[in-house]
Amino acid sequence: MSNKTIYFLGIGGIGMSALAQYYLHQGAEVHGYDLTPSPITEHLTEMGAKIHYDENCSKIPAHVDLVIYTPAVPKSHAEYQYFIDHDIQLLKRSQVLGMLTDSHPTLAVAGTHGKTTTTALITHLLSPEVPVAGFIGGIAKNFDSNFVYNTNPQRAVVEADEYDRSFLTLHPLAAVITSMDADHLDIYGTREKLIEAFGQFGRQSQHLIVEKSIANLISHPDMITYGFQPEADYYAYNVDVKPNALTFDLRMPDGEFKALKLRANGLYNILNATAAIAAVRFSDNVSEAIIREKLATFSGVKRRFEYVVERPDFIYIDDYAHHPREINSVLTAVRNLYPERKLTCIFQPHLYSRTQDFGADFAAVLSKADRVILLPIYPARELPIPGITSEWLLAQVTQEDKMLLQKAELIPYLKAHPQELILTVGAGDIDRLVPGIAGI
Repeated sequence: MSNKTIYFLGIGGIGMSALAQYYLHQGAEVHGYDLTPSPITEHLTEMGAKIHYDENCSKIPAHVDLVIYTPAVPKSHAEYQYFIDHDIQLLKRSQVLGMLTDSHPTLAVAGTHGKTTTTALITHLLSPEVPVAGFIGGIAKNFDSNFVYNTNPQRAVVEADEYDRSFLTLHPLAAVITSMDADHLDIYGTREKLIEAFGQFGRQSQHLIVEKSIANLISHPDMITYGFQPEADYYAYNVDVKPNALTFDLRMPDGEFKALKLRANGLYNILNATAAIAAVRFSDNVSEAIIREKLATFSGVKRRFEYVVERPDFIYIDDYAHHPREINSVLTAVRNLYPERKLTCIFQPHLYSRTQDFGADFAAVLSKADRVILLPIYPARELPIPGITSEWLLAQVTQEDKMLLQKAELIPYLKAHPQELILTVGAGDIDRLVPGIAGI
């Protein structure tokens, strides 16, 4: 690998950059294009990657062994066309991840919610005692990275993305499925088709670990269930919730752990932790002592219920939630922790198609906040859909204290109107506003 030249089209993406780091660790020469610089691309540059930010074929090295691209880059992109014209091998990120993980026993985590935190938890529970190559769909705070590499990895730990059926390139030793809510209907059309794809993913895994409430939707000859239901194989109970401190008991097929402590918020994170424990107990029989220590020292994932400001007069929490169920889970958790405070929820919708598909659900969930502030829809890879706007969504919100602001208007508004509890949610570029909100 040390003499290979790998080129990344869209190198700054969370999944792409993890692959780039893998190849850099392998001694490959890594080049790439992205639209804008970011902390991720800066880190890659520090590691030795050569990155440019203009659509410029003259910056492509003379010899390239493999091009890895993300579907977010349009086929009309000049550099994409250059590689087609020069008959250079192009592979999707998901294809390459499938090839890499075929050479290691792999633990893969899929689900429409919870997969990033669960992947980070599994990686944290294993590393470094069990050497891993971990591909995480977010910045895990314990590692300050979306990629973890221990020398001579014995396991690959992978976030398995259902978008564009990417996870069907994987054939794991064991897979976790956390949830299967309707999402990515621009790809699947119906929830039934989405569940079919998850079922196929499950069948490609030797062993399957599934949240109990959805286990009836999937068939597999070797299935382990987890959840808050007493009949689950891994049953979490005696739950106690305090800010940044979850405590629970866990009954397992081979025994019981009492009073496990997890540095996290929200009941859903107990489910994520239970899934992670089931995975590492199955794969490597990780000891109770290590599980206790690692849960207590888990720092979470950036933009997953992340405390940005925590003062007596002002609490600010940021989260990546971009689906109605995710927003409801986070909003409920914030409400339970701070029932006396007035909650302002700032939401940037992600994708026109998702906003259209779940408009009524978004409106119902957002209406549970005391004040709702919407930003314009973040289009990502999509063109506008006539009539689907943040104004259209705001009209359906029943909370009377609601408004639509442009991104440039948000910070000045918040400075003029101090808040006591803010929750920002969204998967677009709302994270660019976080430092400004924190400084008000």
